[in-house]
Amino acid sequence: MLGTAIISIIIFVIVLIVFLEYRNEKKYQKKRRQSRQRTTRNRKPTPAQAPRKAPPEPEPVRREEPKPEPAPEPKAEVKPEPKPKPKIEVKPALVEEIQVTKELPEANYPPFTHVRLVEMGLSDDEAKEFVSELIPQLEEQIPLIEEALNVPDFHQMERLTHSIKGSATNIGSGGISDLLVDCNTYLKTGTDIDIAKAYFEHLKHYTKELKTQYA
Repeated sequence: MLGTAIISIIIFVIVLIVFLEYRNEKKYQKKRRQSRQRTTRNRKPTPAQAPRKAPPEPEPVRREEPKPEPAPEPKAEVKPEPKPKPKIEVKPALVEEIQVTKELPEANYPPFTHVRLVEMGLSDDEAKEFVSELIPQLEEQIPLIEEALNVPDFHQMERLTHSIKGSATNIGSGGISDLLVDCNTYLKTGTDIDIAKAYFEHLKHYTKELKTQYA
């Protein structure tokens, strides 16, 4: 009940304010009309201006037409002597093999190390266990990457290398870790199948190297 009464009072106040504003606006418009009528009555009409006489038109100036110049006598056409055509020697076509050189990734990375895990507080044996868990992940992803390479599907290769790149970079640096970073970065925008194949061969090599290191 109290809330309803408050709302009713607020509505009444708003209506009262609108009404007062409307009444004041009416008074202001009425005064404005009255002042305009008074101003119109007090104005004196201005005498009409006398029409101005048009200035007399100037007399046309006679211009003497120029006398036509005599036409020049036609000159005899001098035909240029035809130039002798250069002789083109036809040589037998030579078939040359053009080799397109591509800058393939060399992948000269330092040996893999798990020092990062040791610096985080793990023991050497615990760090090696993490690395041992990475090796099966790599061996599982390599056939899937090879399938995408044969299509070729660069988006799928980028997705597969991205999934193992995070695991490799979290546990160490150098070797397989640095390779996956470069390989995944290239696959985001690269489309050269030869470069992708080179990265895949390096991936198999560094996976074997990691497996031998932590056997």
